[in-house]
Amino acid sequence: MTGAAGASAADGIALRLEGVRKSFGKLEVLRGIDLTVGDHEVVCLIGASGSGKSTLLRCINLLEPVDGGRIFVHGEEITARGVDVNRIRRRIGIVFQSFNLFPHMTVLRNITLAPVKALGLSRAEAEARALALLERFGLADKRDEYPDRLSGGQQQRVAIVRALAMEPDIMLLDEVTSALDPELVAEVLNVIRELAAAGMTMVIATHEMAFARDIADRVCFLDGGVILEEGPPERIFTEPREERTRRFLQRIIEAGRL
Repeated sequence: MTGAAGASAADGIALRLEGVRKSFGKLEVLRGIDLTVGDHEVVCLIGASGSGKSTLLRCINLLEPVDGGRIFVHGEEITARGVDVNRIRRRIGIVFQSFNLFPHMTVLRNITLAPVKALGLSRAEAEARALALLERFGLADKRDEYPDRLSGGQQQRVAIVRALAMEPDIMLLDEVTSALDPELVAEVLNVIRELAAAGMTMVIATHEMAFARDIADRVCFLDGGVILEEGPPERIFTEPREERTRRFLQRIIEAGRL
């Protein structure tokens, strides 16, 4: 590809969004999103419920078709006509707040299913990959359990491991702690911290402001379907430039969440 938008993977840009728009009926949820994420960068999306964070992640993963604009992953336009959506999704892992594990499958089967079906790995290869990940994240003893025998935190860690088993280029995390009891949040956040330390490129929608401040290379404040402000976490959280950002963070502080 040529031109700035189609720059090669060698430019260090993992993900680029240009003017992305998305509507549901008459409701315009994303109103022209421009965003660039570098290789190994962690970008946290913050903002009130309904600001477009989850929809943005679903558009990046092509779970929702965009109505306008373009998305590039390592220089390839994934929103172009004729793109193999399944091939793209293999490169972009996504984890939701509801764990979406298959209840009738063991932990090991949940994790190995996609690598066998989508990547063509042998059962033995997929299981070796899965077991290494389970060991890494303290879940090796849960390999033969069914999801309903796990805590919410364990289920969410399994969901993250399942996404990692596809060896994605980019991980998208959508409010992955919001369905958890407070005492289970830390174990999931620790997994994400380890991924960040290991250099995983991530875009994270989160209500956990202290976590975003701690882990993000950059924070983007979404408001009304646009990125109203972005910058290093220290600046966004201590010296926001936009009045809407200041009001949002003041409510967070008053609620004792920052």
